[in-house]
Amino acid sequence: MFRFIAFLQAINVGGGRTVKMQSLRQVFESLGFSSVTTFIASGNVVFETTTKKTKALERKIERALKAALGYEVRTFVRGEDELVKIANYRPFPQLKFDAAWQSNIIFLADNLTEKLKQNVEALRTKTHVFEVHGREIYWLRRRKQNGPPFSTVPLEKTLGRAFTVRGANTIKEIASKYCPSKTCQQFGL
Repeated sequence: MFRFIAFLQAINVGGGRTVKMQSLRQVFESLGFSSVTTFIASGNVVFETTTKKTKALERKIERALKAALGYEVRTFVRGEDELVKIANYRPFPQLKFDAAWQSNIIFLADNLTEKLKQNVEALRTKTHVFEVHGREIYWLRRRKQNGPPFSTVPLEKTLGRAFTVRGANTIKEIASKYCPSKTCQQFGL
């Protein structure tokens, strides 16, 4: 059996898309997955299966969620070892930041072209920094005391494809809780 983590886009973020985690687990169990569990109520599902084909898993999960929920839910699947590497990647080594900065990880279905990587990194401002690494974009943003938060609209326009965002601390917590002990020790989790 292989353990995977599915990151579901736009689950429990408003707009009438509230989903009980028990219902989400039932959808995954109906697909024949085992050891299904959810991590916080924002569309993070850990499961085990016999295949390693993440693209096939993403399509299978998306079809089942559309049938069960009545709307499309983009799904981004990562293996447990891959997630540990994502959690331990250190972007922005040259930057110094304090508690006012928040680190996020944006999950993509595929690697970006060089042109798209440049376009994403061009979105950099004094309060937002991006680094593309594999199928993820690491996003460091400075929290503002007042004023609107950064919208993902510029990213949506630049990327022209679906993605989902998670806090880096959430990813570290998932990796620490669900990764194999040998891999966790290797990366100090």
